[in-house]
Amino acid sequence: MPKTISFTCESFKNCEPTSLWSSNHWLFHLLSGMLCLLIVSCSGDPKQSSKAVAQKGSRPEQVIQNPKPQILRVSGNKAIRDTAIEVLDQKEIRFNGRLKRFFSFSEFRSVLGEPDSTKLLSEEEPCTNIFQEADGSIDPEAQYLYKNGSRFECSRGKVAIDEIKFSYGDFIVFHNITLNKHTTLVELTRLFPNATEHIGTMHVAGEGVLQVIQLREDKGNISDGHVNIFIKNGKLYSLHWWFPC
Repeated sequence: MPKTISFTCESFKNCEPTSLWSSNHWLFHLLSGMLCLLIVSCSGDPKQSSKAVAQKGSRPEQVIQNPKPQILRVSGNKAIRDTAIEVLDQKEIRFNGRLKRFFSFSEFRSVLGEPDSTKLLSEEEPCTNIFQEADGSIDPEAQYLYKNGSRFECSRGKVAIDEIKFSYGDFIVFHNITLNKHTTLVELTRLFPNATEHIGTMHVAGEGVLQVIQLREDKGNISDGHVNIFIKNGKLYSLHWWFPC
């Protein structure tokens, strides 16, 4: 660009002639610097401001919730424990997981096979029997069936469980719980807590003295009989439906 005006700085010995363009250029940079200083002084450090914004954006929003009041309901009546002897309802058991207490002789053979031995009731002369005629008599052909130590009464093609011996593998399922020769007295206490509080002893023919737990047959106490559960060496040994003569 051509030089248009020249001047001499008389007050400074070392001052050189300069052009108008150079002077304007210097003035522009001076004003720009002053403007930047003014902006920084008003707004603060731009790096710190950016950092603060970033931290604010990354901080999770805190939500304060008012806790719901907890209401404690206290009944004025005290809970009364049921001390009634437990019921072993024949409808709620399954012998060997499959048979009810009453079934047919064909079911006996299908599930258990042929009996190990049989004996006429007339030879045993029990004081009571399960299948009784309308006149109170006993069918002369009625017999006991023995299988794996357990005893069944059979009359006119009908079979009922009289006594279960658990020693040879027989078991029952009651309320989805399996009771077998490995079931301990402690486990029976959990299942029948009230009955086991009254545990006693009984002399059993051919077995000696055994511990016994007595259960009710029905909730309404309609039956005069009960169910005896015998314990031997701390474990379940046998089960017998007992009825008075």
